[in-house]
Amino acid sequence: MSLAWIEDQGDRLVVVNGNTAKRGALTPELYDAIRAAVDQAQDERIRAIVLTSEGPFFCAGGDLNVLIERRKLSEDERRARVDMLHDVIRAVRGSPVPVIAAVEGGAAGAGLSLALACDLIVAAKGAKFTAAYVKAGLVPDGGLTSAMARMLPRPLATEMCLLARPVEAERMAALGVVAELVQPGEALTAAQQLADALARGPREAQKVIRGLVGQAYEQFEAAQLDAERDAMARAVAGDEAGEGISAFLEKRKPRF
Repeated sequence: MSLAWIEDQGDRLVVVNGNTAKRGALTPELYDAIRAAVDQAQDERIRAIVLTSEGPFFCAGGDLNVLIERRKLSEDERRARVDMLHDVIRAVRGSPVPVIAAVEGGAAGAGLSLALACDLIVAAKGAKFTAAYVKAGLVPDGGLTSAMARMLPRPLATEMCLLARPVEAERMAALGVVAELVQPGEALTAAQQLADALARGPREAQKVIRGLVGQAYEQFEAAQLDAERDAMARAVAGDEAGEGISAFLEKRKPRF
């Protein structure tokens, strides 16, 4: 079975993360599907894009088995790999139609970055949002720090990044980050209902509104994406990441 695909549902596209064996970890197939959906959304028939997972967890972020192999690459090659993720984040931000994340279970690491890049998040009660990088001796990427700076109090962003403490969907909803909180198993249905509501609105006005909102942060985010890329390219080859990734894969506590 494919690790990601697009379902055309008339006036919306649903991108499905099919990497259920690895809790929705990011894959090149998912990157391709998201970029393809954004390209298809140039068609005026499409009014929204929904990102969802076939499994019980939205996205666990980077696959550490892939990252441990990345340590063998040159720094320029590692930067290029991070840019692949950042190109997807830019595609979501630059989509001609709103993008909605339907989060079941949770979003971690770059999966959290992807969710926060969307215009709206629908989350199941009890779903957990985690900036898990530090557990593996890594640093945030995918625009996570710029998104957090816009959406969260600084103490909470610091706590999430330094301690990797998960934040439940209920708290994210109270902070206004999650647009709708639903019962487990209902996130996709609720996201589709949001897409239906958007489809009844003025497409061009929505596009302009999204552009205006995005412009308020655009320059900061562009610079921050580059800063995150450089930091991750260095971190993934460092001794701490070597120990952190190995400990995770070996199911033991890291010895930093």
